[in-house]
Amino acid sequence: MAAAQAVEGAAVTALRSVLLRVRQAAERAGRQTERVRVVAVSKTKPESLIRQVYDAGHRSFGENYVQEIVQKAPQLPDDIEWHYIGHLQSNKVKVLLGGVPNLAFFHGVDNEKIANHLDRAVSSLERNPLKVFVQVNTSGEISKSGIDPSGCVQLAEYVKWRCPNLKFSGLMTIGMPDYTSTPENFRTLSNCRVEVCKALGMAEDECELSMGMSGDFEQAV
Repeated sequence: MAAAQAVEGAAVTALRSVLLRVRQAAERAGRQTERVRVVAVSKTKPESLIRQVYDAGHRSFGENYVQEIVQKAPQLPDDIEWHYIGHLQSNKVKVLLGGVPNLAFFHGVDNEKIANHLDRAVSSLERNPLKVFVQVNTSGEISKSGIDPSGCVQLAEYVKWRCPNLKFSGLMTIGMPDYTSTPENFRTLSNCRVEVCKALGMAEDECELSMGMSGDFEQAV
């Protein structure tokens, strides 16, 4: 028990450190800290640890395994803002949405097929519109999910105008694991936002950019 408490305490300490670094990065960039959303990726972590971070005041958590989030979510408070991150097989859409009523964001839609499956599932479950991000493959890796930057406008338009049960909320990207492509990735996604917002008639501050991980979140800010 003592060892478990020590681990959980370390998680809260790490969260506070990240939030401090986010605030400092926002100040350097001349941005408002409250405009930066920090999602604590909790995959493989037990409910007890998530609860500890929740009790420290954090509400946004991210998962990328359907079976795991479906098991965890019912055991945790309803006001958690769950984010599903990454590729999702179409046959698991209803399992995810039905098992996690408080799923707030989906990162990300990378083709029209998954958009259609999500749209129909939200409708059949009679739940509120699901906020989604279009995933863009900014690093050009063949093995990685995501639409090519040249196709991001077309897919964003499809989600916006053809999927009434989805709410287009922004763009997301996952760069190379070693972060070597980070500056280029973030620049590409930012340029995609300019094009998408122009096409959709949106203000850029209404189109979020979901990007940045443990090693490059300050650059993302």
